[in-house]
Amino acid sequence: MIYTNIAIIASPEVAGAPTKLKVVVAKKLKISESEINNIRIIKKSIDARSRIQIKVNITVDVYTKEDEPQKELQQFDYKNVSSSTPVIVVGSGPAGLFAALRLIELNLKPIVLERGKDVLERKKDIAQLDRNKGLNPESNYCFGEGGAGTFSDGKLFSRSKKRGNFQRILQIFNNHGASDEILYEAHPHIGTDKLPEIIKNIRKRIIDHGGEVHFSTKVTELVIKDRCIKGVKVENGDKYDADAVILATGHSARDVYEMLRKQDVELESKGFAMGVRVEHPQRLIDHIQYHINGQRSEFLPAASYSLVTQAKERGVYSFCMCPGGFIVPASTYEGETVVNGMSPSRRNSPFANSGIVVEIRPEDILNMKEYRKYGVLAGLKYQQNYEQLSFQNGGGFAIAPAQRLLDFVRGKQSATLPKTSYVPGLTSSAIHEWQPSFIRERLQIGFQDFDKKMRGFLTNEAIIVGVESRTSSPIRIPRDNETLEHINIKGLYPCGEGAGYAGGITSSAVDGEKCAEKIAEWLK
Repeated sequence: MIYTNIAIIASPEVAGAPTKLKVVVAKKLKISESEINNIRIIKKSIDARSRIQIKVNITVDVYTKEDEPQKELQQFDYKNVSSSTPVIVVGSGPAGLFAALRLIELNLKPIVLERGKDVLERKKDIAQLDRNKGLNPESNYCFGEGGAGTFSDGKLFSRSKKRGNFQRILQIFNNHGASDEILYEAHPHIGTDKLPEIIKNIRKRIIDHGGEVHFSTKVTELVIKDRCIKGVKVENGDKYDADAVILATGHSARDVYEMLRKQDVELESKGFAMGVRVEHPQRLIDHIQYHINGQRSEFLPAASYSLVTQAKERGVYSFCMCPGGFIVPASTYEGETVVNGMSPSRRNSPFANSGIVVEIRPEDILNMKEYRKYGVLAGLKYQQNYEQLSFQNGGGFAIAPAQRLLDFVRGKQSATLPKTSYVPGLTSSAIHEWQPSFIRERLQIGFQDFDKKMRGFLTNEAIIVGVESRTSSPIRIPRDNETLEHINIKGLYPCGEGAGYAGGITSSAVDGEKCAEKIAEWLK
């Protein structure tokens, strides 16, 4: 007999120990432990709201002795597409890679063009960047195989209500090497240490089924005739022909927006957010969230948080929270300092970091006289200026400006800085003085509000590091809601974060699949 969707509430110690969980499940079902052959977890989440006891909510399927548990692997029909109709995919982030896989299922040949290097070569460039030994503008934490997500944590949480698509993405990751836990955890996470191998496996799948993947191949021009896509040109002068192009270049490729504007491809401004990255000792976040003193139980994951408030009619919120993680340099251009966060799969760093950012609307930028002349690119220029300010007030190259959190709120430069996860190094900087007042004032209010929600959050044990500016693109590439094609270029499919239609790994992957499906419909 199989018992399905059995809900269990247990302590972390019970939830983390299969033998103890078996006892609880047997009692719940009123059967003996010896009758249970296997317990398969379907969902799992932690409830730490009680100050008395932390609970773990688990949903399981229970198999008795006569039933063999079967791992429910969704199978995908990857065809040999070596002779099929080509579709160009610009960018190998989650939107591009999942678009390519879906194209293969739909019997179309993806030709993936990636400006950066493959994941192993990219690792070497990132190691140089972490050691403060130079930035490769085409191979870094943002550019290269797998996109920004490969070396920026691999969180798979999405607010999308389209659970079917979401679960499909998780299953594909799982089929290519991600752990089973991502299929049932409330906030699934792969980890930066595991993602490179998974990305390699996806690339191998694409090539083994007749697709193409080209690295160090930067697209510099769209080939357009009579407002229809005919292919692309790349930096070395080569041309790739196709009647459909998926543009999945990510939110950091400013040169792509410049290229599109020069070619009269319509763009529009959109809201985005910028701020700083804040880092606390992980033990402090554990103490606040789990209501514990001392060491966290081995059965509890590093605690995280999600914070949001309003300050002067704009949202202030946490972004890309990385428990047990690291702050990393995420610049893509010389003379600019940008940081991001990541966590390994075990989330075992002694630090917890998160972006804390301020909502910025298009009209906020256009109301600033010095940015009006840039028109639709005004937000992009504001973002660029913010990153240049960070560089000018840092220690040069990847040495980032930093300030103790309470000092920032009080408007005081920090005499010393605490230990940090940021490898290239920090320099004490009066961030409150050079940061644009639009951002600074709202951050200072926001941090004070967050301390009311998480007592102890506002402390000089924590630091802020400058700057967090790549939450999303300030520009959207407009497309038809039904066909997903660009509104005035036939065959061009703007996709993912860079196009303004996604906000993370899973939503980008879903968008990539949707674009592939629309192309298949059109080509038929």
